[in-house]
Amino acid sequence: MKLIKKILACAIVFLMFSSYSQSLSVKSQRFSEKSDVSSLLDGGHLEVYDGVKVLFINGSYYELGYQHGYLLKDEVQENVRAFIDHAEKVSSYYTFLDIWNITKQYIPSCYLEELQGIADGADISIEDLAVSYMTILYMDMQCFSYAAWSDATEDNRLYHIRSLDFSLIKKDPVTGKYVQENSVLIVRKPDDGLKSIAPSVAGWINFYEGINEEQVSVGIQVCWSSDQTLKGIPAQFRVQKILDSANDINDAIDILTSNKTLGWNFIVSDAKTRVGYAVETTANHTYVGTWNNSIEGKNPFWEIKNVVRRTNFFIDPTMASTQRSRYSPSGIIGFLRLFIGDSFFLLWRKYKSMSLEIEKNWGDINLNSSISLLRKVYTGETDLFLFVFVSINKNSIFCDFHQWSVCPETGDFVISFADSESHSHKTKLHYFNINELFETGFN
Repeated sequence: MKLIKKILACAIVFLMFSSYSQSLSVKSQRFSEKSDVSSLLDGGHLEVYDGVKVLFINGSYYELGYQHGYLLKDEVQENVRAFIDHAEKVSSYYTFLDIWNITKQYIPSCYLEELQGIADGADISIEDLAVSYMTILYMDMQCFSYAAWSDATEDNRLYHIRSLDFSLIKKDPVTGKYVQENSVLIVRKPDDGLKSIAPSVAGWINFYEGINEEQVSVGIQVCWSSDQTLKGIPAQFRVQKILDSANDINDAIDILTSNKTLGWNFIVSDAKTRVGYAVETTANHTYVGTWNNSIEGKNPFWEIKNVVRRTNFFIDPTMASTQRSRYSPSGIIGFLRLFIGDSFFLLWRKYKSMSLEIEKNWGDINLNSSISLLRKVYTGETDLFLFVFVSINKNSIFCDFHQWSVCPETGDFVISFADSESHSHKTKLHYFNINELFETGFN
């Protein structure tokens, strides 16, 4: 976190000596033509299935955004106020606006169009929406993702599983509503892109994850690093580019490893070829490997056949050196480092506990067992140390915002969402078929 603050401070100094002449507004062709609302909303609609809001959006990128903002207007306004409230507590509104002025120069124009559409549809300023997006740079996301395939699974199909661990205490200062209460599944169909589905929150085009109709899936974990820059495509928009355009695993990896910015790792998979990869990136370094790459087995980490998994640290030694002074986060030294503010030991225990549980279920992993083992670990019951730690600090490394598992080949998908009182591993599971949503959502 300190490293992020340093680079952001440098970026702000740079901006102070730069021209401030660029406008934030992105003028879309449709908006400049003052199209009526009904034409902008054509095909977009909001449904509720089993208590879950499912947002269907289609058309040009501006139309995608406008439908999103208009159909979830109240929710978008609540979330934007919640994120701005957070921004003003950790820094200032204009600090984040300055960061946006650097970042927006590298975001593909189609997504700037979409953000403008969200702002217009929700009747908010693009500045407020932009600030809400930039606050992620000052937040800790403690996530876990894995993919399993071939003989690691019950039916040899690929399963992609994800827990998004994100603060559950952000709330709208006006209504008192928490951000997680405005969760939504976004089903999108761009005019010139692929259909996709992404768990998200109102106002955000994605929450750093999703699955597209070509059976490519992706999830992301924050990995703070000293090797970082704001001069590239932010990871959230690289993820969206995968969802909109990646036809296979190679397309997805090319997108993730181009125009890089901060420290992140990804689990990305392709169910057509039944393979998953771990991808680690910083501004100047990249690692890409599947389960049997030698890096995956570097002590204290270990390989699991036909499984890749990640939490919030790098495993590649070069990447790890940009993040932490000691490669191994395990053992008594790792534990003692907790007392000097080094949290990697906790992340190691999560990685270890998840890995052991995956091994116990190896060969029997399916939609239900994959999400069940995730929920089991997140209760802390598989690791006494984590159980005690989580009991003391409920907003810790198991602050799960939502959890999901998907079999892209069949379309079967299960997800749970946190609410105002409970983490997602304690709430109801909701079942969908994403292929049916793709087929019926826009008819």
